[in-house]
Amino acid sequence: MANFLDDNLNQSVFLDINYLEVLGENTFEFCVYQLVTHQLDLTEFTDRYKNKSVGRKAYPPALLLRVIFYAYYRGITSSRAIERSCKTDLKFMALASGRTPHFTTIADFASGHCDEMKDLFHKLLMICCKSGLVGREHFAIDGCKLPSDASKEWSGRPNKTVTIGKKAAKTE
Repeated sequence: MANFLDDNLNQSVFLDINYLEVLGENTFEFCVYQLVTHQLDLTEFTDRYKNKSVGRKAYPPALLLRVIFYAYYRGITSSRAIERSCKTDLKFMALASGRTPHFTTIADFASGHCDEMKDLFHKLLMICCKSGLVGREHFAIDGCKLPSDASKEWSGRPNKTVTIGKKAAKTE
């Protein structure tokens, strides 16, 4: 009979993880952490909080910004996907300091600070680009929906005659 190692998933494992070591050095993730936490001015974000004596403690704006900026860098724009990444991806966990903000918290923060985040993200990318941490990829963050001419009457049916006003037009 073969002698196999134990393959039991029903067990608790305690891992010794240093989040700063997970980010590594000279990486985009580490640059996001350093810039957002220690160098960029976040007073525009912190001045909006008024929960000094009552209410639940809020997530620090630096934590949310780190997570959101890294998600945008990776092409993740859905707040639900960002929350899921904070639970499953080690680099997201490190940037979130082991916290898992709810997707509504992420969405409310991003929509409530849209203009400030845009300027800050631009600064962050420019600094990282000068440091050689960005590979000159195309970055686009846009959620607009544009009208199009694709309608059920005009798409998918070649050589269909469509009545426009009093004249009949033949489509190709």
